[in-house]
Amino acid sequence: MAGGEGTRLRPLTSTQPKPMLPIGNRPLLERVVDLLARHGFEEITLAVGARAEAIRTYFGDGSERGLRIVYAVEEAPLGTAGAVRRAVAGSGEACLVLSGDVLTDADLTALVGFHAERGAEVTVAVQRRDDPLDFGVVVSGPDGLVDRFLEKPSRGRVLSDTVNTGIYVLEPSVWDAVPEGRASDFAEEVLPGLLGAGRRIAAYVADCYWEDVGTLQAYLRAQRDLLDGRVALRIDGFRVAEGIWLGEGSEVDPAAVLTGPAVIGPRARVEQGAEIGAYCCIGADVRVGPEASIERSVVHDHAYLGGGVSLRGSVVGRGARVRRGARLEEGSVVADDCLIGAGALVHPGVAVYPGKTIEDGASVDSSIVWEAGRRRSVLGASGATGIANLDVTPELAVRLAMAFATTVRRGGRVMVSRDTSRVGRMLARALMSGFNAAGVDVVDLEVATLPLTRFAVRAMDGDGGASARLSPGDDQSVSIRFFDRRGVDLSAADRKPIDRIMVRHDARRSLAGEIGDVTAAGRLAEDYTAALTARPPAGLVDLDPLRAGRAKVVLDYAYGAASFIMPNVLAKLGADVLALNPYASTRAAIGFDREEHAAEVARLVVASGAQLGAVIDSDGERLTLVDDTGRVLDADETLVALLAAVLPAEPSGARVVLPVTAPAAAEEVVLGHGGQVLWSGLSEAEVLGAANDSGASVAAGAGGGVAFPRFLPAFDALATLVVVLGSLAAAGLRLSELRRAHPPRPRAHRSVATPFERTGALMRSLLEEWRGMDLIFAEGIRARLDDGWILVAPDPDAPLTHVWAEARDPDAAAARAAEVLQALWRLEGGLPD
Repeated sequence: MAGGEGTRLRPLTSTQPKPMLPIGNRPLLERVVDLLARHGFEEITLAVGARAEAIRTYFGDGSERGLRIVYAVEEAPLGTAGAVRRAVAGSGEACLVLSGDVLTDADLTALVGFHAERGAEVTVAVQRRDDPLDFGVVVSGPDGLVDRFLEKPSRGRVLSDTVNTGIYVLEPSVWDAVPEGRASDFAEEVLPGLLGAGRRIAAYVADCYWEDVGTLQAYLRAQRDLLDGRVALRIDGFRVAEGIWLGEGSEVDPAAVLTGPAVIGPRARVEQGAEIGAYCCIGADVRVGPEASIERSVVHDHAYLGGGVSLRGSVVGRGARVRRGARLEEGSVVADDCLIGAGALVHPGVAVYPGKTIEDGASVDSSIVWEAGRRRSVLGASGATGIANLDVTPELAVRLAMAFATTVRRGGRVMVSRDTSRVGRMLARALMSGFNAAGVDVVDLEVATLPLTRFAVRAMDGDGGASARLSPGDDQSVSIRFFDRRGVDLSAADRKPIDRIMVRHDARRSLAGEIGDVTAAGRLAEDYTAALTARPPAGLVDLDPLRAGRAKVVLDYAYGAASFIMPNVLAKLGADVLALNPYASTRAAIGFDREEHAAEVARLVVASGAQLGAVIDSDGERLTLVDDTGRVLDADETLVALLAAVLPAEPSGARVVLPVTAPAAAEEVVLGHGGQVLWSGLSEAEVLGAANDSGASVAAGAGGGVAFPRFLPAFDALATLVVVLGSLAAAGLRLSELRRAHPPRPRAHRSVATPFERTGALMRSLLEEWRGMDLIFAEGIRARLDDGWILVAPDPDAPLTHVWAEARDPDAAAARAAEVLQALWRLEGGLPD
């Protein structure tokens, strides 16, 4: 009997049949089928109902197991007796009836032999229980024949400690006592009726393990009993230590800690520092991140547990993703395909139903059943980002490409690039398939930096572009970036129709004769180098002084794709260059430590007497600068120094776009050169979008990103380096002089958890309190002060409010940020800390 809905086990049974829930990484029903096969049964009928197709797909016709399996599908619930009658009545043979959602190692051969010895019409397998109140009680005599049935009696009516296990041997003559066409139950109706009619019913006392897996507590108890060896069923995998089983292809880092009894499923991976405690069942293809801590928990197949995740007595469903630092407390359940955000807390006993999203940092103290929550757009300001092959899959890449292609003309052309990683290559191929399927041609740039990809879109008159690559600083995450026909990241307005197409599955499809083509890029690197090193006004800066001075430069390519293009550029500069890591390597790039490499560049700058050193990020967008004294510039110093270096080459009155988190020193440099500051939001897309929409000469972002829209409307580390070297040579200056002339003040950053629904009221209250101050509204509210500024801005994707504060020294900046946090607490009557 495998047709139950398992309502008491929701939300685990909301998307799969109860008999398919895994016990020790194998479905309950499979353990019952294996038990039948072990006792010589060759023909099995599965009475199925709810989500029958999942069972049929898993077991098939049974031939692979040496069995014959047939299916009897209930159109409407018929109860235990009605379902079995419909399945096997008319066969003319005795049958054994079991529930597909119990865990047992009953001796079925002995049961059938006992039935034959007693000459009974029905034999009921019973078991002795200390507290039988929750079961049907069976009273039998010394001869083993049943005298009475008591279905879940009150304590005053308990006459025996033997309970009905729901395992029966039935002769064909029983079916005339089962009504046809309506629901009926063995324990409540059929068996008492047979007994009342004087029919012979035997009770076989089964000395075995038997657990009705009907509740979450029983489900976890069954897992524990299996691992303790209390049930005589096998555990799949290699027993590598006392009480520890590893599935085929699983990987456990030597620095991980396993405490038995525990089972790790096939192809699972447990990373460095993770702790898998006793009574854990980790399913197939599960990834357990570094420093995660799992105790007494069950994790179903294909789930992802990020670094620092904590599970205590919890269940995580199939394909669920629990992000870094999230905590699941005792008795909590996260169902299939849920996303639990970083740092979120799921309180004890809380159930999160399938497909729900819990935002980063959220505290969930009640079950989430029907609420759809705040739906995340597939495309954010930085494209589609997430864990490779979990969040960002080839299927998603194809759908995204088709949705993007639907917004451009049929027969259009887009440029596709990637980094050197295998996942980047896989996703780029998926993107090309999606574009082609929607009738758009693709120019395959293969391995290319992001700036080169953007340049190709503009230079080759493309309708847009896309790039797939590992996310910086996270070897498990990837991003797919999309660009408009200007080579700029898609704006929020551009992303909306793509998101709508994704949700509605409205992507354009092309017939065979309309499918797009794939071509190569040609002389793209040469064209880029020529444009970058051209003389003004076509080029960015006069390079003659640089060539005459033969500057010494130390460059670290960070194993990125910039190593493919930079030698062409350097050949035009006439500089003496000491190149570090001048080749592309995915493995090396993943483990790249920017601070460590910047320190090595600094050492070589001092040793060689170089004028400048730089680390170019692997995507080719940003620089980490080292001045001639060996000082590694931080993000704010880099921003200010870059502006001080490049603005002298710009005409007076030039417009400069700065993010609202830019230090006040950056604004002072712009104004000091007669320029005009245009404030923008924080994201790269907003900075670059503002630069292109306003006709700005320069746009600067945080962390070493500078764009020159007349050359390329995007951050470009190579272009920035060329302009800095050319400008310093023309002015006869060193980078250390610019750093000392414009020191940024210290800055502090704090954040506070803020529910999305309270964000608007909070910002309104803050605006009223700050009325009369010198305010900027590019993103959030920035208030200018005599010795710095304060910025309060809601996070666009997470339930957080950020506070940045700049002041004369670090302690003052920290105190200013803390003061603002207290003000936010007061304004909203007590936000969570």
